[in-house]
Amino acid sequence: MLLKPYRETLALPGIKSLLVVATLARIPIAAGAVTLTLHVVNDLGRGYGAAGLIGAAFTIGGSVGAPVMGRLIDRRGLRLVLVLTTVAEVLFWSLAQAVPFPVLLAIALVGGFLALPAFSVARQAIAAMTPESQRLPAFALDSITTELSFMTGPALGVLIATSAGPRWAMLAIGSGILVSGIGLWLLNPPVRGAHEASIESGERVPRRSWLTPRFVAILAITSAATVVLAGTDVAVVAVLRENGELGWTGLVMTLWAFFSLLGGFAYGTIRRGLPPIVLLAPMALATAAVSLGSSHWWLIALLLLPAGALCAPLITSSADAVSRMTPAAARGEAMGLHNSALTVGVALGGPLAGLAADTLSPPWGFVAVGGVGILIALLVLPAELRHRRTSTVSPQPDDLPTPATAGATP
Repeated sequence: MLLKPYRETLALPGIKSLLVVATLARIPIAAGAVTLTLHVVNDLGRGYGAAGLIGAAFTIGGSVGAPVMGRLIDRRGLRLVLVLTTVAEVLFWSLAQAVPFPVLLAIALVGGFLALPAFSVARQAIAAMTPESQRLPAFALDSITTELSFMTGPALGVLIATSAGPRWAMLAIGSGILVSGIGLWLLNPPVRGAHEASIESGERVPRRSWLTPRFVAILAITSAATVVLAGTDVAVVAVLRENGELGWTGLVMTLWAFFSLLGGFAYGTIRRGLPPIVLLAPMALATAAVSLGSSHWWLIALLLLPAGALCAPLITSSADAVSRMTPAAARGEAMGLHNSALTVGVALGGPLAGLAADTLSPPWGFVAVGGVGILIALLVLPAELRHRRTSTVSPQPDDLPTPATAGATP
């Protein structure tokens, strides 16, 4: 019975192939950040601050480029964007390993802007290929496979970089992205449902019809989620290093990720999805509470489990919310903005936790990022309550429950 939602979702045409190809496509992308860092530090002889600048440039480019590429998918179709971004990324990784630091900094902006949109394309295709009653388990599977990609990609990047050298790792990433782009091009998953207007119809929807205050609130929650996640990464390392237990970092991180997988799996089996704010608030509070027991690695691992169990469900809930709030003709741009929100949060969370750890003490890294999550939850709460009251008093057609989707809209 527990597996029934997943069996039904995986039985839908094309879902299995999409998840497999998307998971493999994300592995080289996930390896990019750590490989760039090792290249800047080891090959170029620069410090970690310089490596952070490269990462920031790539992140800024990606945050701006994701909605632009999504809008291009909405207007011109998926395959054009896949050709453009695959060629651009292969060129970037081929050149990046051979150019001096100032040039690398400049092309990182372009490389980020034209990054292969494997994450947002998978979510856009899921929204197009699944009925609303099966969208929640589909997005849960997407979150689970994303976790697997980020558990695999960085480890492979470090393995190649430390054995053959960072330059070879960068060339391997370029090769992996080339294969990924070709795989997605051949698969060509639909980005519009069979019942929705095709791209060729030229349907356009004004942004004001879907880029509402509530949509912006969902993006804020999404960013807050990855602020907490990225900051937790840094805080764990800082605390364990201070305790002289750095060797336990891998086990603590693995347990944290494993409980995220379990949480995502469990969330995909429920009938009614939860609003993202309902998941953000306890995850942020649980993360801040880790600071209370940071004296031993096993206690940190234990305290991280509740927060970890909410990670994948929160990302699933936010993606599901965006898919339901957006018309098909603007879904690519909306998913691009969702991806940008995830990226911005990752870029802010690490430095915030690091600053708190350096200026106060390592456990304050958990408090800082957890506090941001709690603050964002409080700020968007009035908008969520207002939406709930409006929906209850005068439900719109999209808000009316059906036997299959009652209560599922976050």
